[in-house]
Amino acid sequence: MTDFLIKSSLSLGVLLIAYFLFLEKEKMHQFNRFYLLFSLLFSFTIPFITIEIIQEIPHQETTPSVIPMEKITSMPIIEDPTNYWLIAAWSLYGVITLALLLRFVLNIWKLNTRTKTNPTINYKNAKLVLVKEKTLPYTFLNHIFINESDYHDRKIEDELYTHELIHVNQKHTLDILFIEILKVIFWFNPLFIFYKKAIQLNHEFLADEKVVKSHKNVPFYQNLLLSKANANPTYYLASNLNYSVTKKRLIMMTKTASASRAFLKKGILIPLLTTLVLSVCTKVVAQETPQKDGKNIYVNGEAYYKKTTFEIKDEKGKVVAKKKYSDLTAKQKKLAPPLVIRNNNDKPLSEKEIIEKTEKEEPKTFIIDEFDPKNVKTKNQDPSAIYSTAGLTENPEYPGGMEAFYKFVGENFITPKTPEEVKLTGKVYLTFIIEADGTLSNYKILRDNFGHGAGDEAVRVLKLSPKWNPGTINGEAVRTLYSLPISIKSKT
Repeated sequence: MTDFLIKSSLSLGVLLIAYFLFLEKEKMHQFNRFYLLFSLLFSFTIPFITIEIIQEIPHQETTPSVIPMEKITSMPIIEDPTNYWLIAAWSLYGVITLALLLRFVLNIWKLNTRTKTNPTINYKNAKLVLVKEKTLPYTFLNHIFINESDYHDRKIEDELYTHELIHVNQKHTLDILFIEILKVIFWFNPLFIFYKKAIQLNHEFLADEKVVKSHKNVPFYQNLLLSKANANPTYYLASNLNYSVTKKRLIMMTKTASASRAFLKKGILIPLLTTLVLSVCTKVVAQETPQKDGKNIYVNGEAYYKKTTFEIKDEKGKVVAKKKYSDLTAKQKKLAPPLVIRNNNDKPLSEKEIIEKTEKEEPKTFIIDEFDPKNVKTKNQDPSAIYSTAGLTENPEYPGGMEAFYKFVGENFITPKTPEEVKLTGKVYLTFIIEADGTLSNYKILRDNFGHGAGDEAVRVLKLSPKWNPGTINGEAVRTLYSLPISIKSKT
């Protein structure tokens, strides 16, 4: 809910500022009406839009460990106390919303009652409702409310009828009802007050424009508006003649439209909306690098080297040993060449097909030379270079192994506090650098499926980690980029 309010309010504010800066003073009132309504709808939609940017992370051979909360013995399980402040806040919201809703319904009922208890006269596409009290003409849906005496004495100018008919024909009341419903629900957000004022003023611009075109007497119409400026206000749900008779309206009547300037300002909205969507809706998603399909499949491991003999050379290039794959050291396994498997149709093979095909092939002999210059990658290299685990002779390792690492995480990880009972489940993807001395640095959260600060908590725990055994290439410690998926399952 908080995320929705923040994103929608940000969008509402940005689009409203853009309206005041670029559009309000331009004589393109129909477009402005659409823009204001679109801004409201768009701002309530944007929190539900997600644009995922895939960030690939190297595939890790280590199996991610699941940390059950019941195994975190260092932290007692405490039931969350009742949050009375939250209950009080929701109660206050409910009371105020209900009061505003009753006010809204009551005003509609009063206006509807007036249409049934007072004389009505068909007038073009509208109905004139003749009321007893002194009032300026005002419109609600297809009804124009006017003073009965003024109507019979013909004291209502034609310009006023034209003005109110525009409100009826263009259905301006629907805009007002829409913004009022939003104000009832989001009464705590002052932006809707400004939106209503902008919408109502734009309605008056539209009506004024039609009057000026129809009667072609701008000075008379301006004086007419000024003479009516001190009349009593009408219902806040109605479109009325006297709404904001300001300098803006008087200037707009005599202003000439510039098509080129209007087109330019409309064009500014495109990069504005694009920037808004990218800044609010973009989400970086971590994804392990998939194995690429192709004509050749490169496989490695003991299952695929059952019939393969590895000849080990010493510093002088002499074969000093012959080993099976299972007898190779970790360093020697890194130097084992990949076994290429092809099928006749150049289609990728399944793992089962690869094993079956490998078992049918004749035994092969591979030479492993640890002292070949091409295998010595780090001598005289930049010490700031960062390697992936795929290029290492020995992978970095937590003291005691990964089981000890996940036990360390479980003992130090603190469950994030949430306002209600939430079952945490999913993964946190992180990357960090294991320095040549075994310390950790450059922590980065690639994806946090939990929310509630679980990713930040995982980084905090990593910062407490003791030194790792660094990754090496031919015995030389190097900086290693390490990706780590951590799974956490809440207690069931």
